[in-house]
Amino acid sequence: MTTEQSSSERATADHQAVAPLPLRQAWLVLVVVVIAELMDLIDTSVANLAGPSIRADLGGGAMTLQWVLSAYTAAFALGLITSGRLGDLLGRRRLFLLGMVGFTLASLACGLAPSPAFLIVARVFQGLFGSVMIPQGIALIKIVFPPQHLRKALMPMGPIMGLATVAGPILAGWLLHLDLFGSQWRSIFLINIPFGLLSLAIGWRVLPRHSGEDRNTRLDLVGVGLLTVASALLIVPLIQGRDLGWPAWTYAMLAGAVVAFALFVGSERRSRHPVITPSLFGKRSFVVGLLITGGFYASLSAFVLIVNLLLQSGMNWTPLQTGFALIPWAAGTAIATLVSGAVLAEKLGRANLQLGLAIAIVGLLGLWWTTAHFGDAITIWKLTPALFLTGVGAGLLFIPLFDFILGDATPAEVGSGAGVLNAAQQFAGAIGVAALGTVFFSRVGQPSTHSYFAAAQLVMAICAALYLMALVLVWLLPKKSQQAGH
Repeated sequence: MTTEQSSSERATADHQAVAPLPLRQAWLVLVVVVIAELMDLIDTSVANLAGPSIRADLGGGAMTLQWVLSAYTAAFALGLITSGRLGDLLGRRRLFLLGMVGFTLASLACGLAPSPAFLIVARVFQGLFGSVMIPQGIALIKIVFPPQHLRKALMPMGPIMGLATVAGPILAGWLLHLDLFGSQWRSIFLINIPFGLLSLAIGWRVLPRHSGEDRNTRLDLVGVGLLTVASALLIVPLIQGRDLGWPAWTYAMLAGAVVAFALFVGSERRSRHPVITPSLFGKRSFVVGLLITGGFYASLSAFVLIVNLLLQSGMNWTPLQTGFALIPWAAGTAIATLVSGAVLAEKLGRANLQLGLAIAIVGLLGLWWTTAHFGDAITIWKLTPALFLTGVGAGLLFIPLFDFILGDATPAEVGSGAGVLNAAQQFAGAIGVAALGTVFFSRVGQPSTHSYFAAAQLVMAICAALYLMALVLVWLLPKKSQQAGH
């Protein structure tokens, strides 16, 4: 066999390996991936709503609730950094199925958790397996559909995710209200099991065995290790410091986080296979975009937590009442996400992001005024206008934000940049819950209805300030998104 023949056969094999699937099979792949996305998205929102119920049943202080919420998002963020490259090394089908099996088993462990510590560890595994699963699903969709059908396949994703945003709080409140078989909050995790088994059964049959993996990909284990250590050194003291009275070791860990992040940067510059493409940090829009992403998602995650705590712990509303109260926020988010993705992002360009942040700031300030003016006489209807505006503002950013941040990235930088931004989004959510949750519980002090309102109003003001910071930084992004530029 000649060298030319060998090269030709390898090229043919590679082409066959990544050839699109028959449409019927490709649509089933989409169904499997959507189920995985929904499990991840709904799991986050239902855990927020069920937080007070979990704490009442298993015990523990405010720190326990913050860990239950942050453990998942922090582990998810850390896993995202490497899982895309692991897919290249080990195969996307294999990792997707492994992630789904692990996520389903971790959900079972969460549902059977006998103690707060057990639940927190199970949530860490949920996050890690979720981070293995989700990136492979998006890559598989892009592989299995012919180019002329790919856009049609991706179009339902926005509405489905929007619907999940609306349905999450209602589903959680409904499950907690029904208390199926005396399961209390446990049903919000156990419901993942039938969906996970369904996804596994379909996925085993339809997911392609080859999807353009790059066996030459390598992992920078030193960089991954340093980034993981730095992140852990940051988030642990933020969550535990207040409850423990900020002992010396918490300050030592925060200082250690700074050192570990500095070592990570140095390691990245020397690495032949860096975790993050170094040239990205020479892009103004990417560096600014990390700050915008951090501020926006930290505020968003803290906002959802604080509203739940105010209504359930401060006002003694039931989870079902709280779920219904959040419908205007979720509906505003879903509607704005659809409108932004379909029309506004392309027509308004960067102004779409500025409009969204401005509306969100008005909504947060409106919510602050509503809680300050009505106090414990507050009702769902009185909360509706401000919650709806806050949701609309956030929804305008969800779809186009990353495209604007990566507006001047090269094709070689886009993949790494998107992975880092997704990780930053998740990690910012964990930091938001940890840091602003600490602010909230510090202000509550001796629990009373008045102290809960005062604490919630302080966090709302901080969230509005972070949104304002993001609004100013948006001026430094390109005027047109990456997609519009292409």
